[in-house]
Amino acid sequence: IRPQIKKQKNEKKFQSGIGKGSKIVTTSGIHGKIVEISDKTVVVETGAGKIKFEKSSLSMEMSKQFGTKEI
Repeated sequence: IRPQIKKQKNEKKFQSGIGKGSKIVTTSGIHGKIVEISDKTVVVETGAGKIKFEKSSLSMEMSKQFGTKEI
């Protein structure tokens, strides 16, 4: 239970600290770049177009996971 709580806290911290232009991965595995942010939603640009997501569906930032290199 402890690792799950720690992961949830880290995700909430990440979700509150994201900004426009951040490269992210959603919990469903979709990769993209944030182009718009509102209180509870974000618009993510993917290879297929722009998709609107709830902030709670964001999992991690790609640049933090893979370093500062472009992917």
